[in-house]
Amino acid sequence: MSKNQGGKSNPLLAAERADRNRKILIQVAVAAVLVALIAAIGIGIAVKKARNDDPGPTPAITATGTANAGGVPGSLTDNGAVRIGKPDAKVTVRVVADLQCPACKAFEAANGQVLEDAVTNGTAVVEYNIIAFLDKASTTRYSTRAANAAYCVAEADPSKYQAWLKTMFAQQPPEGGAGLPDDQLVQIAKSAGYTDDAVAQCITDHKFDKYIQARTKDVLESGIQSTPSVFVNGKKVASSQEIFGTGGLAPAINAAAGR
Repeated sequence: MSKNQGGKSNPLLAAERADRNRKILIQVAVAAVLVALIAAIGIGIAVKKARNDDPGPTPAITATGTANAGGVPGSLTDNGAVRIGKPDAKVTVRVVADLQCPACKAFEAANGQVLEDAVTNGTAVVEYNIIAFLDKASTTRYSTRAANAAYCVAEADPSKYQAWLKTMFAQQPPEGGAGLPDDQLVQIAKSAGYTDDAVAQCITDHKFDKYIQARTKDVLESGIQSTPSVFVNGKKVASSQEIFGTGGLAPAINAAAGR
């Protein structure tokens, strides 16, 4: 019975009913919070996965194009290297480098001209694997920003790429500092002949940031342990004299070409 003899509500039953309603409301509220929390976690995981799965734009480096007046073919390898040289060259030289790496600067000073000459005379194609694992050596992620510039200029015109690379290493900032600002990277590109505004925008927009992170991860996971790592026809060059001696890589290239 819900009422006593006087027709009034039973206070005990009313209290039980109110308590039961409160419990139901609490359960509903808790369930709603749990559903919202699970949904938020799911959305967070999905967003994170989407970011990880998004490789960003891929550099469009091709052998032809109106900008490539120098006639030096260029392309992009599967591991993200900028490939410079004639397709019928007998020798392939692969250089894995970070533009913040002092040892890479020393290699360029010793053998940059050797590689330019090998490309020009058709002896070799050079695959420049510019990676970015030294962001910690600057306060502005210089390695990544410089690697991004490498793809920006290669995409515009491979024929000027090696000259640009020489200038970049010549102006390499010291480790531990801020690195070169983007506007200076734009000026270096312009000094190497990359005057198109699209190149400047590519550099300042950090267009290939995600692509660089993905390719750097791939290269490091492939077993590369230091930079520069240099390979001639797939064989790693281990001699310090060949890597850091002036013109030291020329005998290895000539030998691989059968000279």
